[in-house]
Amino acid sequence: MKTVTCTAPVNIAVIKYWGKRDTQLILPTNDSLSVTLSQDILHSKTTISAAKEYSGDRLWLNGKEEDITKNKRMHNCFRETRAIRKAVEDKAAAAGQPIELLSTYPVHVCSENNFPTAAGLASSASGLAALVFTLAKLFDLPSDMSELSRIARQGSGSACRSLFGGFVAWEMGKEADGSDSKAVQVAPETHWPELEALVCVVSDAKKGTSSTEGMQNTIQTSPLMAERLKVVPGRMEAMKKAILAKDFESFGELTMRDSNQFHAVCLDTFPPIFYLNDTSRGIMRLIHEYNRSSPDGKIKAAYTYDAGPNAVIYAPKQNMREIIQLIAHYFPGTDSDYYFKDTYGVLGGAALGENYLPAAHTSFEEVIPVHPVGSVSRLLHTKTHDGPRVLSEKDSLLNEQGLPKRTAQV
Repeated sequence: MKTVTCTAPVNIAVIKYWGKRDTQLILPTNDSLSVTLSQDILHSKTTISAAKEYSGDRLWLNGKEEDITKNKRMHNCFRETRAIRKAVEDKAAAAGQPIELLSTYPVHVCSENNFPTAAGLASSASGLAALVFTLAKLFDLPSDMSELSRIARQGSGSACRSLFGGFVAWEMGKEADGSDSKAVQVAPETHWPELEALVCVVSDAKKGTSSTEGMQNTIQTSPLMAERLKVVPGRMEAMKKAILAKDFESFGELTMRDSNQFHAVCLDTFPPIFYLNDTSRGIMRLIHEYNRSSPDGKIKAAYTYDAGPNAVIYAPKQNMREIIQLIAHYFPGTDSDYYFKDTYGVLGGAALGENYLPAAHTSFEEVIPVHPVGSVSRLLHTKTHDGPRVLSEKDSLLNEQGLPKRTAQV
């Protein structure tokens, strides 16, 4: 038996991927660009064990066994990584130095997210990235990360970006076989350490329209999508320049404009797709008011929304304390300990609660109502961080028999 455990991070796009030109190979209609968030706050953990004695491939997701034969995308990842491993085995045999035939062994896969699944927080991206990275370590594959990203892309499009830390571009490519559709790192996590993010969990419920279904409906029915595809290339270049220059003013405006356009395209889909709710729109209004209050007129924070109602607010580190306090005032939580854990000490011991409002922002109350308690259930303060990590044996999700240590609570 050989067992490996790894984690992979969540990435949140600032230039969105929406729409496939090939649904089987998961080839996108445009380039996209994302920021990798810290695995200390959001991650998928995967343990994979391979053994000759196993009766067949088995899969457990968040403690519940799934029928692995029905998971077509996961099969893509198994097929590709096993094929590379077999080539390595064949080469070793031909050289008279045979190695263990791991490509022929059944595997047991156990994966867990430490955040809500299918709620618009990129769970499939981190989950499939963790799967491919763990398979690569299990099989001792020689592939570089961009090559692995091509495999992860066939499991979940955005997963290719979760194989890198920092700032990551997914190049759509032009080849019909998808060989040039892969992720590349624009800048490492060490490049812009001052950039941080606040995830506002508006809803952890499974979304009504899946990303896969939604984007294909958009491609088929939205005239506005064709206009978006003309705009994205210029935005990609402008975003790369903003990141490399650490220009938050440009980064923030591009991020909000692209998020707005993505959701406009969703509304232009027929029938329309509604990922945002009143709380989502309230957070957008708050961020615009906050930016409007800036003495020098510069953008101090930027929101973005993936296919769900949960907001991700990007901001320079020096603004994050104020932003957290503002969100806590207008979108108070029910349980302060669960609502926000000051992991990075950003508040410096200051109170967090509905009665706190910075004096400079009392005028906001004229245009933004205080929302009902629980409108935002949790705040997750995070930052730009690294790519997948290999963990130790003690972190394994499987026991010595290759079965989950924990099972789902019914």
